[in-house]
Amino acid sequence: MQSDRVRCSPESPRCGARQNDVPAALLPGERPGCAPPQSQITGTQGMKWLARRETLRVSKLWTQTVLAPVVSALLFILVFGLSLGDRVRNVGTVEYDQFIVPGLIAMAMVQAAFANNASTIFQARHERYINDILSSPMHPWQMTLGFVVGGVFRGLLIGGALLAAAIVLTGVPVENPAALALTIVLCLVLFAAFGTVVGIFAESWDNTTFIANIVILPLAFVGGTFYSIALLPSPWEELSHFNPIFYMVQAMRFGMLGESDVSIWLSLGVTAALTLPAYLWAQWLFTSGRKLKD
Repeated sequence: MQSDRVRCSPESPRCGARQNDVPAALLPGERPGCAPPQSQITGTQGMKWLARRETLRVSKLWTQTVLAPVVSALLFILVFGLSLGDRVRNVGTVEYDQFIVPGLIAMAMVQAAFANNASTIFQARHERYINDILSSPMHPWQMTLGFVVGGVFRGLLIGGALLAAAIVLTGVPVENPAALALTIVLCLVLFAAFGTVVGIFAESWDNTTFIANIVILPLAFVGGTFYSIALLPSPWEELSHFNPIFYMVQAMRFGMLGESDVSIWLSLGVTAALTLPAYLWAQWLFTSGRKLKD
């Protein structure tokens, strides 16, 4: 029995006209069953599906990807903020339980964005399905963006949940929403791109966790999350200015509390100056195929 689906051959005048003249729509009288030409499979569609895969990966495993980091950060707020808040009344003009919230949110978001992309890229390389992505019609910049969306999505879920909980628990304000939003976008893109780079170069799972636990976490703890660097003696105050996460914490603090240890423009400038090369590095790896096609 002949199938109702009609496949157009390259010699078909109708298919030829469709490929050359109107690739995005059916010609008058053309049957919907006609197989789409190759030109209809676009990189934009591939990028959307890659981004959707990465966001579904986060939402399907939400107890691990979102709930666990949120609970961990909330414990810091409860233990350090509410428990020590009675002894450490204020830092400047801000109550201590509110003072530590921006740094804890920043720390949770950037760790999640990094871990998400480092793990998904390493898994893709380890299980070889990265080859399907590389052979798709997507351009390298679309592959990079598709993966980065996953890390940004996970960080936004965690940051939004923590901010909502912190407002209820501590009454922390949001004084400068525009500065806060820009800071969050820059931080998440930076660490999602950096996680992509580490995931491409990693030879084992230990390599990805080493960067997260030995580099990012210590820098976050000494980056002014729990204290103002104005209270530090020399040379520790000066050395804090060489910590990149310090500027991200200060930008978050300005966005929420309206004050910080350094200028908001300096904080945003340093964060942007780190974000651009990190993203371009990830982009170059997809463009060149370095460590991806080896």
